[in-house]
Amino acid sequence: MRITAKSDYAVRAMAELAAAEGSPLTAEQVATRQDIPLRFLFGILRELRLAHLVRSVRGPEGGYLLARPAKEITLADAIRAMDGPLANVRDVGLSGLEYPGAAAVLPDVWRAVRASLRQVLEKTTFADLAAGELPPLVQARAREYLDDVRHYDT
Repeated sequence: MRITAKSDYAVRAMAELAAAEGSPLTAEQVATRQDIPLRFLFGILRELRLAHLVRSVRGPEGGYLLARPAKEITLADAIRAMDGPLANVRDVGLSGLEYPGAAAVLPDVWRAVRASLRQVLEKTTFADLAAGELPPLVQARAREYLDDVRHYDT
């Protein structure tokens, strides 16, 4: 899986909205706090609004808010709104995917990848981010990564 700039910015913007705890933030405030290009953020906020993840409030005290409580919105929701399925293999559904010969078991690897992503991204809510406290599974996976002797650069 590749986290696109669009998904990264969307998650960061929604984290700011979650941290604001019901007080609207302007796009300019979010862009400044998260160092997101404002023009790009406007497009992201539009897509998040169309996905019913954020809503806009008009007026002098207006801005953007989460459309539901932060504890009800997962990172997976935001990423899917921006980029579609969490793990994609050539835009083919994984349930009926089959390969011949030596690659016959490879679809199970792709299914495991998607399941692993879902375990992390569907368990982590924007309330978790705003509180600075991640679910135990996510903390454990992050520690596994940091403890890995190979120390990946990518």
